[in-house]
Amino acid sequence: MAGALLVATLSTSSIALAEDRDERLRLVVPPWPGVTVKSEILAQLAEPLGYQVERLEVSSTVGYKTLTSGDSDAFLAGWLPAQQESYDAAMQANAIIDLGNNVTGARMGFAVPGYVADAGITDAAQLGDAANAERFERTFYSIESGSTVTDFIDAAVKANTHGLGDWEVMSSSTPGMLSEVKAAVDEGRWIAFYGWTPHWMIPEYDVRILDDSENVFGPDNGSSDVKTVVAKEFAEANPNLTRLLDQVVFSAQEQSDFIKAYSLEQQDLEQVASEWLASHPEKVSAFLDGVTSRDGGEALASFKDTR
Repeated sequence: MAGALLVATLSTSSIALAEDRDERLRLVVPPWPGVTVKSEILAQLAEPLGYQVERLEVSSTVGYKTLTSGDSDAFLAGWLPAQQESYDAAMQANAIIDLGNNVTGARMGFAVPGYVADAGITDAAQLGDAANAERFERTFYSIESGSTVTDFIDAAVKANTHGLGDWEVMSSSTPGMLSEVKAAVDEGRWIAFYGWTPHWMIPEYDVRILDDSENVFGPDNGSSDVKTVVAKEFAEANPNLTRLLDQVVFSAQEQSDFIKAYSLEQQDLEQVASEWLASHPEKVSAFLDGVTSRDGGEALASFKDTR
């Protein structure tokens, strides 16, 4: 809310928007495909307007510290509640503003391939049913042991949540887990695993995240926020860029699709971003609505001049 009010206050006139202090935007970019592509899309929007975009390839934990110290300006992957501790510390230091979600529909939880959901498995409470558990071989596949989400499922097994008390949790790297998913899908076998969106697994395997009345992976069926977080001092000094940052928003499906192109299909990063922008002109117009070039010109015209 504070971020929205700040943007509204700073964007009352195009003259004010044109008076950004900085030519440079320093983005925190952890090595995650989603934020990597989003950051490139933002760069391809901002650079034709006369700005320079730099990427700081650091972890999210370090990223919040750089936002607090003034060594970075913005972060497009503020996952909550997963990053709650770092986010709260930066907020308590009055160092950042929250511009709200840049992804709609983000979620994590118990997942199955589409054909399993089509067979009737739509709720985590069904996993412990004896006949279903046998088809799943009483095994749940997760990411690294010690990760927060694997701790969640381990606790669920220990507590016999959803009747999972006799299940085994197979922990692996994300690629290792997804290799098990691929093998199961290729053979049409039932498999239960940790899934999240946005991610390329969603379109690749028609992944369905199950309803979860016990909220094992967080409240509201594992719904997550993916926020745009901006250094407060930078936002106050750069209302035009802050408006752009505030308006860059994707659906989970859109992000899953470009993650697939970049991470799974290993297409060139700049090409993935450029092709996404070219195929979504209505989104580009929305992103640049009310934004100016650094010299005060119309942003959409400046962007189109470079295509």
